[in-house]
Amino acid sequence: MIPVEKIKILAHESATMVKEIREHLHANPELSFNEVQTAQYIAELLEKWDIPFKSNIGGNGIVAWIKSPLKGKNIALRADIDALPIDEKNNIPYCSVNKGVMHACGHDLHTASLLGTLYILNQVKETFSGSVWAIFQPAEEKLPGGAQAMLNDPFFADKQFDAVIAQHVFPDLPAGTIGIKGGKYMASTDEIYVTLNGKGGHAATPHQINDTVLIASQIIVSLQQIVSRHALPTIPTVLSFGKFIANGATNIIPNEVILEGTFRTFNEEWRSKALSLITKIIRETANTHGIEAEIKIVNGYPALINSEQLASKISEISKIYMGNEQVKELEMRMTAEDFAYFAQKYPAVMYRIGTGGTDESSFPLHSPQFNINPSVYTYAHGLMAWITIKLLENENMD
Repeated sequence: MIPVEKIKILAHESATMVKEIREHLHANPELSFNEVQTAQYIAELLEKWDIPFKSNIGGNGIVAWIKSPLKGKNIALRADIDALPIDEKNNIPYCSVNKGVMHACGHDLHTASLLGTLYILNQVKETFSGSVWAIFQPAEEKLPGGAQAMLNDPFFADKQFDAVIAQHVFPDLPAGTIGIKGGKYMASTDEIYVTLNGKGGHAATPHQINDTVLIASQIIVSLQQIVSRHALPTIPTVLSFGKFIANGATNIIPNEVILEGTFRTFNEEWRSKALSLITKIIRETANTHGIEAEIKIVNGYPALINSEQLASKISEISKIYMGNEQVKELEMRMTAEDFAYFAQKYPAVMYRIGTGGTDESSFPLHSPQFNINPSVYTYAHGLMAWITIKLLENENMD
């Protein structure tokens, strides 16, 4: 049984390496489904460390593994590797060199931390039994996502994992703390695309035209009744529209109006019913006013349900490494994650690692000024290595 202090020492010794990996990835971000150089960089490090792996799984995905000489459990660790279409506004030496592309959601740290975890585990593999599988997943940020593509790959056909763990940055928590929640954690997500077509014309003669702008506005207001009057109060539900394009003028009502929005919830039966209601309200409102409605709903990720039992175990394991007061209980979030596909198939938990605490690390996820507290380099990978080792030791995963 390896002591926690040994893992902490190895984490401190490799902190500079993790920092350099993260900064390299941050400076060279690639968008979803285009992570070719990122995957090559990961592969080069794995080859250097003599860790076996397989590339091109579900696209640009990579899976590496460390197998102990002793048989035991299979623990999988997942990191996402893609970046966002954001123009970085940070003034830092490792600022993105790819204009309009930025690691603004921490995937660079997720990947660097997982690589650091492998680096540690590879040094102590004689001390544990079982196997560790590291999943470097592409395309988390863009539907249909890379998780399902990887899981549909023949590589995963015969894989049975006792647990799948993911670590995600969280600027709302200060560095030195982590957050975890068992059960319902992140919402499902669906995208709604609507094009309304009518007879536009002069704004001074509304009786001669279809007021597509007014009709679109009425649709958005009417749709809010789905949340306020159809959803059970016990089921968190969000319906929001972030795009409303009516390209007319002060005195011109356009023929066409475009609406785009998102629907999020935690219940699959209600999700299906609500999407049907959305379509029905849009279509009937458009028909009432004599215009056409083209509706496209793109089904996104399911809700992320963390394993209650596994979350409880990881919480207790993390307290040994971080301290009792440094492990926080999280609340549900209406954001989404395609890690949910792993959680549908295996016992799984995504926990959050605090990265805030300084002015530079106070910006939210997806901000062009997002960055992390550098102290995270000293323990993020050590914590994941410790969690993995203790789960491999645990005879009862239920």
